[in-house]
Amino acid sequence: MAGEHILIVEDDARICRMLSRYLKAEGFSVGYCFRGDEVDSRIAQRLPDCVLLDLSLPDMHGFDLARRLRKENERLGIIIITGAGETVDRIIGLEVGADDYIPKPFNEREVLARLRSVLRRVAASSGGSEGGSDVIAFDEFELDLDAHQLLCSGKEVELTSHEFLLLSVLVKAGNRVLSRDQILEGLSGRDWYPSDRSVDVLIGKLRKKLNDTSAKLIKTIRGRGYKFAGKVS
Repeated sequence: MAGEHILIVEDDARICRMLSRYLKAEGFSVGYCFRGDEVDSRIAQRLPDCVLLDLSLPDMHGFDLARRLRKENERLGIIIITGAGETVDRIIGLEVGADDYIPKPFNEREVLARLRSVLRRVAASSGGSEGGSDVIAFDEFELDLDAHQLLCSGKEVELTSHEFLLLSVLVKAGNRVLSRDQILEGLSGRDWYPSDRSVDVLIGKLRKKLNDTSAKLIKTIRGRGYKFAGKVS
């Protein structure tokens, strides 16, 4: 994945230098800043492919910054790095749009593996295929698996890489009920800690994007998991 630009947002200068040196040796372009209010100027200089974001910044909480970055760019990779290890923090990170979560202390090789995994998903969700597209139509939607795009009545529905993969897994399963473990397995390269709650959060976010507030498209099967119930044509 050489050549991608990584932005490190971390107030610990030692960690910034260590990660920057390691990632540059792996072929990445790396920039870093120590405060949240410096991020916009860094992004203006060069749009990153992924942001490594510490939660405990001196001027703002990392969750607030992650939420804003995700709102501004659905396909930006965001990996939260923090000393907080509570499960609730991981779930909140997922809710605000982060792609992965790495608790401190960490190993540089672990960061590299998770970074490459997120970058693969970002690349897949950003690019299309030059050949014919594999499109699944259901209700008023068209799911283009090659272009990684969802259209509703001809208008694009903005999905994060995880949301797109989740929808693809559910649609491909047809009427088959998928357990939460099966869904996690289907989210290729997903490095979040497996938990029932994280899957539920993703389902809730996807339902909002599909305007599926009454759960007609994605049904909850109590005690078993979830099932796609859209009418495929």
